[in-house]
Amino acid sequence: MSIARSRRPALKFGLLALSLTFALGGTLSLVPLDAQAARPARSADVDIPYQQFTLPNGLRVIVHTDRKAPIVAVNIWYHVGSKDEPAGRTGFAHLFEHLMFNGSENHPGEFFEPFELVGATDQNGTTNQDRTNYFQNVPTTALDMALWMESDRMGHLLGAIDQATLDEQRGVVQNEKRQGENQPYGQVWELLGKSMYPKGHPYHHSVIGSMADLNAATLDDVKNWFRTWYGPNNAVLVLAGDIDLATAKEKVTKYFGDIPASPTMAQPKVDVSPLATDSRSSITDKVPQARIYRVWNVAQVGTVDIDRLQLLAQVLGGSRASRLDQRLFFKDKLVDSVSASADYSQLGSNFMISATVKQGVDPAMVEAAIDEELKKLLSEGPTQTELDQARTVFKAGFIRGVERIGGFGGKADVLAECTVYTGNPGCFRTSLKTIDTTTVAQVKAAGNAWLGAGKGSHTLVVTPGERKPLAEEPAVTPTALTLPPVDRKFKTKPTGVDRSAGVPSTTEFPQLKFPSLQRATLSNGTQVILAERKGLPVVQMSYLFGGGFVADQGGKLGTANFAMGMLDEGAGDYDAIAFGNRAESLGANLGAGASLDGATAGLSALKQNLDPSVALFADMLRRPRFDQAEIDRVKANWIAGIKQEKARPNGAAMRVLPPLLYGAGHPYAIPFSGTGTEASIATLGRDDLQAYHAKWVRPDNATLLIVGDTTLKEIVPVLEKHLGDWKPAGSSVAGNGAIAPVAIPKKPRVYLIDQPGAVQANIYVGQLVPSTKDTGAVKFDIANSVLGGEFSSRLNMNLREDKHWAYGSYSSASNAMGQRPWMAFAAVQIDKTAESMKELQREIADYASGKAPPKPEEVAKIQSTEIRGLPGSYETAGAVLGTLGGIVRYGRPDDYVFQRKAEIEGLTVDQVKAAAATIQPDALTWVVVGDLKQIEKPVRALKLGEVSIVDADGNPVKK
Repeated sequence: MSIARSRRPALKFGLLALSLTFALGGTLSLVPLDAQAARPARSADVDIPYQQFTLPNGLRVIVHTDRKAPIVAVNIWYHVGSKDEPAGRTGFAHLFEHLMFNGSENHPGEFFEPFELVGATDQNGTTNQDRTNYFQNVPTTALDMALWMESDRMGHLLGAIDQATLDEQRGVVQNEKRQGENQPYGQVWELLGKSMYPKGHPYHHSVIGSMADLNAATLDDVKNWFRTWYGPNNAVLVLAGDIDLATAKEKVTKYFGDIPASPTMAQPKVDVSPLATDSRSSITDKVPQARIYRVWNVAQVGTVDIDRLQLLAQVLGGSRASRLDQRLFFKDKLVDSVSASADYSQLGSNFMISATVKQGVDPAMVEAAIDEELKKLLSEGPTQTELDQARTVFKAGFIRGVERIGGFGGKADVLAECTVYTGNPGCFRTSLKTIDTTTVAQVKAAGNAWLGAGKGSHTLVVTPGERKPLAEEPAVTPTALTLPPVDRKFKTKPTGVDRSAGVPSTTEFPQLKFPSLQRATLSNGTQVILAERKGLPVVQMSYLFGGGFVADQGGKLGTANFAMGMLDEGAGDYDAIAFGNRAESLGANLGAGASLDGATAGLSALKQNLDPSVALFADMLRRPRFDQAEIDRVKANWIAGIKQEKARPNGAAMRVLPPLLYGAGHPYAIPFSGTGTEASIATLGRDDLQAYHAKWVRPDNATLLIVGDTTLKEIVPVLEKHLGDWKPAGSSVAGNGAIAPVAIPKKPRVYLIDQPGAVQANIYVGQLVPSTKDTGAVKFDIANSVLGGEFSSRLNMNLREDKHWAYGSYSSASNAMGQRPWMAFAAVQIDKTAESMKELQREIADYASGKAPPKPEEVAKIQSTEIRGLPGSYETAGAVLGTLGGIVRYGRPDDYVFQRKAEIEGLTVDQVKAAAATIQPDALTWVVVGDLKQIEKPVRALKLGEVSIVDADGNPVKK
């Protein structure tokens, strides 16, 4: 349940949903391709075949068959968003999205519960300016349940909405608004909408709306809103996955056929509203660096120009190959990040350039450089090489994105979006063709038509300083709306469904399938584990090494992560810029990083370019350049990132809490981001990085995981060719060694971090629990799920759904070879900080002590969620790769997923109760980030433990 914000540059209707997401950041430096040149990604290689039908009541249904997993993606889009809200009722569409999760006439209570019981995955809902969508992946055998639930809230919702429900969800949405605005630069989106569009334009106000309008919403307003927009004739339903047309027709007709159509409401006319002149504004915020946003209003979704502007954005500021990165990030070193994007919408789109200015640099210099680069690109157009490379990036992103049938940006989303915005479910094919065939001259022409001379833009500059609350206009009474009569062409069809019988029960479930694992050993000593996955022409690899954050002990914090992050900043014959260009020309994603107990290097390669992609991967692993100029550049950027981390409430809390839990000197007593400290990173030298690489990035005692469209017979020769003669430097390193146990505190502790002017408090509370390798780890995970692991778990039901003081409250335990950190958290409205802490303490204490033990139905629900969700959990290669990583890292058997499933199935309530007792309520450590002027006194009055004031590095603050 969230707001879908503007997207970063991505192939329209095929989002860059990458399983291996590694920041490439960088610029253009052309390197001749060798004899094994990359073949351009062919968009025709991957398609989304579909069939469709429309019910007599107007519901349009799109069906895509994909039998790779026994799941069906159910994705329904209503053609209503914030653009349709009348003056005085901003935020209504998003508020109503929340209300539709609160049960219906024939299923009172939480919408999520039946889905949790069948093991649904990827379930959520979003609202943006133009539409509201709901989606979930369910086991094939649970499709009747899912369609019954979706149809019940479409056709039978009004009787379930009362004043208490409205008040509850209004509070939840207002806390979501606070949560967004409480982040650094969090006021930007509200301000940009008002600056880019005149008052009265449907895009002038934000999707989440104003507090005043949300408070003014009445029950009659809500019910009229439903009657206006949520009929079948204003919806598109996509079923994708283990489904066929005949089954879809039978089931959709059964559950939706008797729902009456709603009035046919006219969509607002396309109104791009290009700015007549340039304008600018500025604000101050609690941020460590200035940030510049420059925005143009450009062509709407479904046009050739918006596709071409996305190519222009890629060339200008989309990646390491971009001109802005080359000039501002690499050459002049004026920024810590810069990007360009063309983010599409129904009535008009936005072209945005964003730059985070280096500390000490005048933002005006950055603006001037951006303007120079933009004017040059518009004057000359991109080079053919730049255009081809941008094309490959987009098409490779599409290929990876459509691996998933559902969720954000999956195939069901692509089909629904095309249908709602253009009326053609296959419009993605048109966009792909545009991407394929667009010329340099056409990109240049589109750029000049929308961004050229005489085309107005708005620039917003955010600089460090005090944050001032945004002024809101008072709510007004909306103009009365007289609904037109329902079009007589729409008919209903009696279905015979007895809704009084409740939700259809699901009694059979698909069996868990996990790919068989094949093994080989390379000449360099690396163990290879392959899981074959046909269907998508992509091969993913993950090289697992030792080291990790624990290797920083006794040295410089952040070394492991920094060293691994430098691997793709130039390797072999390629400098940093050329390396990024080579990767993009291949349609490959490469990157590396460290985690608590190890390090990983990854490659996602298009099958057609597998050999040259592995060659580049080998260069990255074996011959990182660690050029001093690149180290200096990344170091400055890294330190700026730490400052940004400390400016975010959750970032500050997660820097402080782990060291408090583990104690000084422990290898885990570090910020869990692995970024280190400004001081430690400042002292890092080339010798430190080379030493880390030599010790830990080595083929012996390493494992290479591979998932995708290949075989051992095919892949091993490629690996031997590029990695077989890799010889490690120095003697073998067996592993990281044992992690010393830590005694938990004898009494509770409370630490407060000041965030002046905050409208929320971020509450974290934690304790150490046994290792991931402990025999009781699965039992504890289930016990945690009852308390705070699911939407319907106790913490979230209390602070969100009952009290509506928070947008969400959850708990989890991170994986670790040593003791794991267990943490519960909630971001709550500032005036309910102490009350929320009291509720968290009570919930945790009552549960852990056995005063409020797990109930049989709670345990059964978590068991159902875990077990029945497994068949759909391995839909993607990335999910399989992640599980393989756990098998290797924690020494698990190949059939671990089946052993874990059997253990969960056999759990008793008493075992879960015993596992819950692992949490010691009198040994909790609290970290709260908020405005001390508002929270310190009431928190001290709770007497939860000794209260200390610390900064974002955990250092004591003297008052």
